[in-house]
Amino acid sequence: MPKNTNDTRLESDESESDLPKGLGKPATRALTNAGYLKLEQFGKVTEAEVLKLHGMGPKALGLIRLALAEKGLTFANSSKEDRS
Repeated sequence: MPKNTNDTRLESDESESDLPKGLGKPATRALTNAGYLKLEQFGKVTEAEVLKLHGMGPKALGLIRLALAEKGLTFANSSKEDRS
């Protein structure tokens, strides 16, 4: 039986990606569809912006936060600091 073409696309996206391995499929799809394949890209967006993606939740966000910390990276600063 032939593979679903969507599955093949995800496999090729994942091979180019350094997203955390424990992410669920909905979160992985949300991130790859939005163009996020590398952890370094999250330094340009806030956690709130990533959470707005359909399929992203607190667990996935936490896994990304941990992966970023392991590489000495962080999300972009949120606007909370600007309000003080």
